[in-house]
Amino acid sequence: MEEEQENIFIDKFHAQFMMKKMEEYFDSQILCDVVIVVGDLLIKAHRLVLSSSSDYFAAMFTSDVLEATQEEIVMKEVDPESLHTLIKYMYHGSLDIREETVENLLCTACLLQLSGVVNACSNFLEKQLHPSNCIGIRQFADTRGCSNLFRVSNDYVIENFEKIINNQEFVHLPPDDLSQLLSDENLNVSDETVVFHALVHWANHDVQARKHALGKLLACVKLPLLSPQFLADHVEMNRLFKDDPVCQELIFEAMKYHLLPERRVAMQSSRTKPRKSTVGTLYAVGGMDCSRGAISIEKYDLRTDTWVEFANMNGRRLQFGLAIIDDCLYVVGGRDGLKTLDIVECFDPVRKTWSLVMPMGTHRHGLGVAVLEGPMYAVGGHDGWSYLNTVERWDPQAKQWCYVASMSTQRSTVGVAVLANKLYAVGGRDGSSCLRSVESFDPHTNKWTLCSPMSKRRGGVGVAACNGFLYAVGGHDAPASNPKSSRFDCVERYDPKTDQWTLVAPISSPRDTVAVCLLGDKLFAVGGFDGQQYLTDVESYDPQLNIWTTVKPLCTGRAGACVVHPTNKTSPKPPLVIGGHTCVS
Repeated sequence: MEEEQENIFIDKFHAQFMMKKMEEYFDSQILCDVVIVVGDLLIKAHRLVLSSSSDYFAAMFTSDVLEATQEEIVMKEVDPESLHTLIKYMYHGSLDIREETVENLLCTACLLQLSGVVNACSNFLEKQLHPSNCIGIRQFADTRGCSNLFRVSNDYVIENFEKIINNQEFVHLPPDDLSQLLSDENLNVSDETVVFHALVHWANHDVQARKHALGKLLACVKLPLLSPQFLADHVEMNRLFKDDPVCQELIFEAMKYHLLPERRVAMQSSRTKPRKSTVGTLYAVGGMDCSRGAISIEKYDLRTDTWVEFANMNGRRLQFGLAIIDDCLYVVGGRDGLKTLDIVECFDPVRKTWSLVMPMGTHRHGLGVAVLEGPMYAVGGHDGWSYLNTVERWDPQAKQWCYVASMSTQRSTVGVAVLANKLYAVGGRDGSSCLRSVESFDPHTNKWTLCSPMSKRRGGVGVAACNGFLYAVGGHDAPASNPKSSRFDCVERYDPKTDQWTLVAPISSPRDTVAVCLLGDKLFAVGGFDGQQYLTDVESYDPQLNIWTTVKPLCTGRAGACVVHPTNKTSPKPPLVIGGHTCVS
């Protein structure tokens, strides 16, 4: 057997030689057995070559159909020049794709089922994508069934929406295509006003012919997320929508969303769900990692579901508080590994610069920080010697700290958030045990009031507010240094109207020092410590569906990070403000 194999001759150039010979026969019109008639053009060719290259011709010539034996095949509604070019391609395997011929080549290649040519033409068009032509290429790909080209061009349109709306292709979009585009949750816009102005621009191009579609199209704009001023000045007063009852109903819905914030939970719909591009970014700052002190700041983009290393803190800082004021990050107190700090630093994410702010009156680590009606509050913590119940308030206008009423209970590693114009301090530790107790602060009366306690004692609890409720995520029931400490995966929700806590869906695994923050219409639980490792895990919670979903993990595993995000100023302010969370010592 081995000897027989050794005697086999294989000519590596056989296939190339055969194709070259068939090409010569085609050019010389020798042995041709079929004529393809397209328009005034007659193309003589070989059935074997056409069938070998094209599934379309293979089905024609190898099936029991009339064309299988006909000497002349008439093809209608095909571009003659493209067909001739592609038949020549079947013989020599090369193709000159040009901007002026690519669409006809692609159409004909789709008919002939030449997948290689379809891919080559699609790749060529992908490289030509521009705000001035991307909608046309997208529509072309859709009508020709070029799924990959459609996907790429559609992604380009979504990504570059603000650039395309002033191009001619945009105003010629059919209503259904525009509806599909404006409804896309991934539409890349700086704010929802861009979507509204785009619709008005499209409608004004031919008002009479397009007014019948305005109700359906205005429903694609998230009107409740526009500011009351914008609704009054640009939406309600716009003559396009005056006489359309559907449009008027949508405008009324948006106004009611602003006028009755206490009813927003019942008014949830696709129009109250912000687009991924308009919710802003999420910042995860510091915390504990495997090096015992992360100094990095990571930034999360909801549209791309990615975390990136964004900047660094000035140095090691643990168990600090964090809040956003005027889109700047304020890092408050904490420990540098040796001593408890009173310093406050301000980070500008645009310039990536740090500056010092007036220090607090008390050194604090394990504090909670949140912004309520403008001022920033530093709540509880530990001063290095004792647990604290004192609270300080930072006035960003006067740039001064002052003390306000103290809590009823000393609390370190306390979860702090703002809900319905009140400041809430949730759980924590008082030195002897972890706490179930919760209290709220009214800045107008300067008083703390006890609320119903949680079902579990929770130190290192992650706390945030969403849709009129307060959420407590994870935590532990004993000092972290205690080997008997139990960590929780359970999540509780507090309703201020009934003063009651109820259990909701748990996170995927038990952890404490998990940072929790609202981003868009979902809560994000970031990192934490499970008793063995600092976690990169990130999950989002949908309060409407009561489910947690895994999202892209952090670049660095960290526990006790502070997580905040700037609020989109063009959107209505939600009835809550989110503060940071602190780490367990």
